[in-house]
Amino acid sequence: MPDASVPIRVLVCDDQALVRMGYSTIFSAQPDLDVVGEAENGHEAVQAAQLLRPDVVVMDIRMPLLDGIQATRQLAGPDIVNPPKILVVTTFNVDSYVYDALRAGASGFLLKDAPPAAMINGIRTVARGEALLAPAVTRHLIGHYAQHLQPADSNRAGREDVVRALTPRELDVLCQLAEGLSNTEIAEELFIAPETVKTYVSRILTKLDLRDRVQAVVVAHRTGLVSHTL
Repeated sequence: MPDASVPIRVLVCDDQALVRMGYSTIFSAQPDLDVVGEAENGHEAVQAAQLLRPDVVVMDIRMPLLDGIQATRQLAGPDIVNPPKILVVTTFNVDSYVYDALRAGASGFLLKDAPPAAMINGIRTVARGEALLAPAVTRHLIGHYAQHLQPADSNRAGREDVVRALTPRELDVLCQLAEGLSNTEIAEELFIAPETVKTYVSRILTKLDLRDRVQAVVVAHRTGLVSHTL
């Protein structure tokens, strides 16, 4: 969890100069965001992230030399220690891009035509360690295709391993996560406080050695804790 008193360090990566300038201007106007650098291709993105150590990388998918998916994998793949959070943005609402981005280690996915407020909220969301996927998107993208996905992590626990690792209540929360419910919705379903849900989610990620909620949802579907059928 980032320190609320310290601005979130942001690296902007896009091959279009006007887009980079627009993002940087919008983000820099926020008191809690600090744009520490820009990159115009995937190679520059990787080098800049390794040098500047941003908290969040806003990553375009289609870039020259090295695309955003490959750059994301190099920065946030399963073997990377303390990776930055990657917020992938694209003009193309193509399912395969979303799957590839999540598999590469991205924590969020937005379209470029999202309003500035959504982009700013997206940065804050992934910086908190939360996945930026709306519940309906989570159900569609991960639930329907979970049999083809693996979490972007070395953890490959099976169903029995997951059941052994978690308490019954944590399993309840994991299954609710896999249905695409928000913390507030899970709290209402299980008759507990939203803050308690956050605590359970944190324990689930720690016990299963997962990076974020997206990976937890994938594990729940892949291990059969919830059905793939929508």
